[in-house]
Amino acid sequence: MTVDIEAAVAAIVGAYDTGVPCAPLRDRLLPAGDVAAGYAVQRATVAGWSAAGRRRVGAKIGLTSPAVQAAFGVFQPDFGVLFADMAVCDGDEVDLAGLIQPRVEAEVAFVLGADLPDGPATVVDVLRATDFLLPAIEIVDSRITGWDISIVDTVADNASSGLFVLGDRPVSPATVDLRACGMVLESAGEPVSVGAGAACLGNPVHAVAWLASTMAAAGDPLRAGDIVLSGALGPMVPVTPGAAYEARIGGLGSLRTRFSVKPGQGPSAEAGEGL
Repeated sequence: MTVDIEAAVAAIVGAYDTGVPCAPLRDRLLPAGDVAAGYAVQRATVAGWSAAGRRRVGAKIGLTSPAVQAAFGVFQPDFGVLFADMAVCDGDEVDLAGLIQPRVEAEVAFVLGADLPDGPATVVDVLRATDFLLPAIEIVDSRITGWDISIVDTVADNASSGLFVLGDRPVSPATVDLRACGMVLESAGEPVSVGAGAACLGNPVHAVAWLASTMAAAGDPLRAGDIVLSGALGPMVPVTPGAAYEARIGGLGSLRTRFSVKPGQGPSAEAGEGL
């Protein structure tokens, strides 16, 4: 198997640094469709960022919604890594300068209070380990030109991670029926995406159990304190500059984020924050 990991890492890191997306990576990682090669690129980029001082705070699950899977012709979930500098406070404005082609989606965030197993994890393991839940908005982004992605491209690109917004009112998982919880994402008072917990691998808890098992098999199990974004509850929506978005998830509450009119106009640019 010929895999040019170094060239793919350079392309991803270059896109992050310059804000200019790169061509799809799938033809650089052979044989075509080799997801393992995509994860090798992800591990290398994450290791480089960690060595440079970025603090890892959890993980995200991608491609859990049938609507999102169908949009990209991908029919399996994937995962990526969350860093502290990806976090945005509820209600804050996001500077578009730190993003390339952002989209938003509403999710359930799990905050772990205990380690998950070093082997296969069950739904019971996940519920026991979860300290609390929060509503979340993930701001996904792609370093691949025009979102022209396959499963290999998005995996290599840290599961198309961008930023994330968390609510600030913790909710016990015992009080919420996550399979049945409804979600609406609105902009200017109009729904732009609707869904429910069942759209996320049947239940967000199932998604986290999948992630825990998959990461444990890779030698990187989820640990106490980790934030886990469990996957979209409905279709993701391209960001409109200057727009505000509010997500409401049944049993978890609401949260909101807004975007600068154009790059460089948000408060994050003035503070030197962001990706």
